[in-house]
Amino acid sequence: HRPSPRPAGPFQVYGGMRGMKGLIYETSVLDPDEVGPHPTPSHLIPPHPTPAPLTLPAPQGIRFRGYSIPECQKKLPKAAGGEEPLPEGLFWLLVTGEIPTQEQVTWLSREWAKRAALPSHVVTMLDNFPTNLHPMSQLSAAVTALNRESKFARAYAQGIHRAKYWEFVYEDAMDLIAKLPCVAAKIYRNLYREGSGIGAIDPNLDWSHNFTNMLGYTDPQFIELMRLYLTIHSDHEGGNVSAHTSHLVGSALSDPYLAFAAAMNGLAGPLHGLANQEVLLWLTDLQKELGQDVSDEKLRDFIWNTLNSGRVSPGLG
Repeated sequence: HRPSPRPAGPFQVYGGMRGMKGLIYETSVLDPDEVGPHPTPSHLIPPHPTPAPLTLPAPQGIRFRGYSIPECQKKLPKAAGGEEPLPEGLFWLLVTGEIPTQEQVTWLSREWAKRAALPSHVVTMLDNFPTNLHPMSQLSAAVTALNRESKFARAYAQGIHRAKYWEFVYEDAMDLIAKLPCVAAKIYRNLYREGSGIGAIDPNLDWSHNFTNMLGYTDPQFIELMRLYLTIHSDHEGGNVSAHTSHLVGSALSDPYLAFAAAMNGLAGPLHGLANQEVLLWLTDLQKELGQDVSDEKLRDFIWNTLNSGRVSPGLG
């Protein structure tokens, strides 16, 4: 039984609207309390048959247009010989609300491949960043510089009718998604591979496969991992810092490049995306201090020492 929501008041407003439903978002829903069918663990199965199989509630987490992650893994198109869904398929689902065909996903892969090339001024900019500039700062700056290519900004300046805004926003979004792997791979190569080239986009490969190739990895398992990783991170409801930032900036009719760059600046914060980095550093410190054999008591003391010093345990809520 889910508890009734508390009446809205100053506490919720000051505390970030916790417990208040204040957002309409169509493409995904994140609900940690949502439950669904889940196989009963073997140690809970009774010794005698029962008329109907038992089920226990299990968290479903995020749903994309009503589909859970396991359902997306089952229903969305996959690469030849692959087992994980292609991000192109989830993009199609988010935009249209429909599960795409294999042909539609192949078209989308090729469309993004056609749009992927970076303008020379962005490549020059990335090559001249200092190596101690954080990758997220480089990503945000590069995406902001891509604003020069914005079809929406150009059309708006020419007085396009507001009913046509969405067409140019769509074009910018398609271009941006196509170019992001090239930007990310260029940053990675400059920082961790001595500036080696990212190579050319192969129009016959899917978006994730091209990205892993540009990073320099060819292991089929890693390619499959990236397909799944990019799929399940493609949307995350609309209330988190980065998603909300992109909507807020976009509401001023800033083009998708500017809105996305603003979102990346929010994602770079330690209470949001940077927690992925911070938790690895925190775990490294934990391992250095406690060694490999860690008892519950030592772990509890380490966590409390972190909290009592005025810091947070990153990535752990």
